[in-house]
Amino acid sequence: MTTQVLDHVLNQLDQLKTQFSVTTTQQVAKLLNRLARLTINDPNSLIRLHELLLFIRAHPHNSAVLRQADAALSTMPIRISRLREVETDLSPLEHPHVSGIAGTSVKDTFSYPIVQWLLERRESQVDFYWDWFEDENRLAEAWPRFMPLLEEDSFVEANVPYGEWLGNAKGGRHEVAWLLDRFSTLPISEVEKAELYDAQKLYVRWRFNYRDSRTGLRHSHGKFFFHDAPVIQRRDVNLRDQLLKPVARLTKLPAKDGQQAIDLARSASTVRYRELYGFTNGDPKSVYSVELGRGVELVINGLPPEKRLPLRAYHSAMIYKNGVPIGYFEGLSLFERMESGFNLYYTFRDGETAWLYARVLAVMRKLTGVSAFSLDPYQIGHENEEGIESGAFWFYRKLGFRSTRKSIQTLTRHEEEKIVSRKNYRTSAATLRRLAEAPMIFELDQVHEGDWDRFQIRNIGFAVQRLMATRFNGDSQRMRNHAADFVRNNPGISNVGDMAVALLLIDDLKRWSDDDKESLKRILQAKTTGTEAKYLQLMHKHSRLREAIIRLGSNR
Repeated sequence: MTTQVLDHVLNQLDQLKTQFSVTTTQQVAKLLNRLARLTINDPNSLIRLHELLLFIRAHPHNSAVLRQADAALSTMPIRISRLREVETDLSPLEHPHVSGIAGTSVKDTFSYPIVQWLLERRESQVDFYWDWFEDENRLAEAWPRFMPLLEEDSFVEANVPYGEWLGNAKGGRHEVAWLLDRFSTLPISEVEKAELYDAQKLYVRWRFNYRDSRTGLRHSHGKFFFHDAPVIQRRDVNLRDQLLKPVARLTKLPAKDGQQAIDLARSASTVRYRELYGFTNGDPKSVYSVELGRGVELVINGLPPEKRLPLRAYHSAMIYKNGVPIGYFEGLSLFERMESGFNLYYTFRDGETAWLYARVLAVMRKLTGVSAFSLDPYQIGHENEEGIESGAFWFYRKLGFRSTRKSIQTLTRHEEEKIVSRKNYRTSAATLRRLAEAPMIFELDQVHEGDWDRFQIRNIGFAVQRLMATRFNGDSQRMRNHAADFVRNNPGISNVGDMAVALLLIDDLKRWSDDDKESLKRILQAKTTGTEAKYLQLMHKHSRLREAIIRLGSNR
């Protein structure tokens, strides 16, 4: 079949993938049958077919179409193998937007925890990819710690054959496993081991199996949802109404199932070159599952106490549609405000994005009690051309978000007037970049509208640094010891870490009432010993602490 005919068939499938009727279902089935018989010699066409199949697998017309999509996806390793046999350039398959197709691999400077995790579960599929390694000086700083006499070579010689040193040292062992074992035995903390390993910037290749690939990774679920009507459009979604609607019960998973869920999220992220803090460090004891409807399941996890952030509560979630991972969510919460990061994978952005986003926020509201959702400027296009091209600002604006900056609110109104009065008017890229210069926010509780407009968590960090410089002569440990004095006489509190440091900034803390201090004690305790959902619940009740934190985060 010629490229022109193939493109025509793929175009037809692309047009029909979101059309759901008896007629279109039959047409989709015929196109899938036709494509299954084709030999495709072009990587870009194969990528396009793969993404269409994956979309249809997540949004199937009926059970027969679902089976057809799965069967066609299962042929991807064979198709890619055939491309290799004819020495086709397969570099398009390595682009981060499409990485993870079955039959390929990913190569990256994966973090220490992710490499450890890969070795524990997939050792035979992992090796170093030396072709991309760039800076041998980094090895000279680390390897002499566990390779005797290496400094005789690395400290004074040029072109040190590190590969030979490693080959002789590891014996018959797996080279990545041997090196990670050496790091594990160093007499330094786990944090320092991770920092030392990550500083080497060693490229690791993961030749994943079918079940870990984007093509074949599935989350077990119940009944399939088959589409038989048009998808829910953004214009049909009222975010405020969706947030007030009830959501299904959140089910806490047993630790074993929680670990499996985190492993699945790590696989889905790693093959896409996306390492999320919450998945890398997820706590299997705090994993929840909830059905959103329409075949969508949200699997949420928190962090173990030792990995938690000093102030904000952190939750991450993987989103599955009929078992297919279609995106993820990241929420960082402080009192009633959640900084929300929503990422729907490129393949699935023709789906029910607005409805899906609204239901995810509704679940996060139920779990944490938050009522305000903020967006980082990057997510709406600041220094993010993809966000500009997709018009991300208007996606969120039409859901009810507003800019936190007065001048951008004015510019938004002017643009909205032009859109109403001028036929076919489109906001220019230059204007979209201006609109994206400040965060956006949606506030369900309008009584407190604007309270968080000038808040940035790093402002508190900057204030702590200034305090450390002026009051403690730059000695961070001395400042931490001083902060610990606040809780030293409270035996129920321990390991409060840098949260206690932030409290040093509250000038009138000593004058707080006993009730306020006791409530603060319970908040500090929940941060390190309870769930972060409980931590937030207690925060919602402490208006004086809320006022102090907002003030500190709103000052520069």
